[in-house]
Amino acid sequence: MRVIYAGSFDPITNGHIDIIKRAKDTFGEVIVAVLVNKNKKGLFSVEERMDLLKEVLKDEKDIEVDSFEGLLVDYAKEKKCRTIVRGLRSASDYVNEYTLAMANMHYKDGVETVFLLSSNENIFVSSTLAKEVAQFDGDLSLFVPEVVGKAMKEKLNRR
Repeated sequence: MRVIYAGSFDPITNGHIDIIKRAKDTFGEVIVAVLVNKNKKGLFSVEERMDLLKEVLKDEKDIEVDSFEGLLVDYAKEKKCRTIVRGLRSASDYVNEYTLAMANMHYKDGVETVFLLSSNENIFVSSTLAKEVAQFDGDLSLFVPEVVGKAMKEKLNRR
């Protein structure tokens, strides 16, 4: 079975990687889809995020890295995929994700959403926190893979 795990991945974190690998182990095949949001200026361009994802996941089989613009449910239909995976770190994540999952289920022909709980070691990991630690040249190893941490620091030092 093929599922989609979508997000901004700006940057890809250890928590994202954990969800991707567990989704692959559970469902067999994962499309990691980077959202193109032209209204939001990210740390990395969509192309850079995709390159980082490909580098971090290069040894993984049955994982495709792609990008999309527009509604996730439409992208899922285009990819002939009926299931979306979302990661949850907390009850507040669930509250936010629940409404979106219900909308995706009822929109057009709909898609199902499966929630995977964050592993204990990644409950506090977020892209926002990783960016804050990087701004102060902190140790990013708890938050992101080494290649991503280096790219973040290089990007932030250029600003």
